Amino acid sequence: MILCCGEALIDMIPAVSDQGQNCFVPHSGGAVFNTSIALGRLGAATGFVTGLSTDLFGTQLTQSLSDSKVDCSLAVYSNLPSTLAFVQLNNGQATYTFYDENTAGRSLTPNQLPDVPDDVSALFFGGISLISEPCAEFYAALALREADDRLIMLDPNIRAAFVQDETRYRERLERMIAVANIVKVSDEDLDWIVPGDQDLAGRARALCAKGPHVVIVTRGGEGAMAFLSDGTQTDVPAHRVAIVDTVGAGDTFNAGVLAKLSERGLLNASGVRRIGAADMSEALSFGASVAAVTVGRAGANPPWAHELS
Repeated sequence: MILCCGEALIDMIPAVSDQGQNCFVPHSGGAVFNTSIALGRLGAATGFVTGLSTDLFGTQLTQSLSDSKVDCSLAVYSNLPSTLAFVQLNNGQATYTFYDENTAGRSLTPNQLPDVPDDVSALFFGGISLISEPCAEFYAALALREADDRLIMLDPNIRAAFVQDETRYRERLERMIAVANIVKVSDEDLDWIVPGDQDLAGRARALCAKGPHVVIVTRGGEGAMAFLSDGTQTDVPAHRVAIVDTVGAGDTFNAGVLAKLSERGLLNASGVRRIGAADMSEALSFGASVAAVTVGRAGANPPWAHELS
């Protein structure tokens, strides 16, 4: 099983009512939530660790997970409210206003870590859940506790505007990068994590030297690259499609990469060191094909496996 660990929230999407009034429609979302949904739809055994509310929005999130065959039995439930993210779309690009104080997701603390079942081979972390405290320390503690026995993949998905204490955030990321086997970043994330005069390849290799066996760099319409700890590199192009919106594109890409590596028996603590350039090329290509379906339709709506055949 692949265990996705991070935020689940309600995206309030702008719409127009039947009476012509502007309104917002609640959609289940969150970066790590989207990855878990995409994995479940691709047929991978998937679980989810997060803080979920017992309010009406938490019930919606739980149902959305169940509908996509994601096991949320390890989620921590409380009567605190759900996180809301009001979305504005401009030419398909999303910006967000978050309401996240004292919510079920944000309020997780390290003393609430779940017991991870033996059938979990990999844990995936990312998103704004690595910024907001105290939940950020919950996820960091979980990653560090499990890293000896399971594969760890990390997508920090840097949102610098949300970072209130950059020193603490950078220190937390350093701890997690050091135990991660696979780190996926956008080219902009990489600029933020590894500042300086080096070119993209130089910064990616510098990140790889911090501990990961694989560093994946996505470049939007320019495709994706993978840098391995043995110095090898592989590149794949993006799939050209008519873009409806980009919400969930990177999250779905992550799911595709995870699903393909799992299918090949490489998504575990022992298998990760066998991952070579050919394996990563195949995984990146599959991730790109899955993401292409998502950006070709409205909202973070990842494809089911049968849609890719």
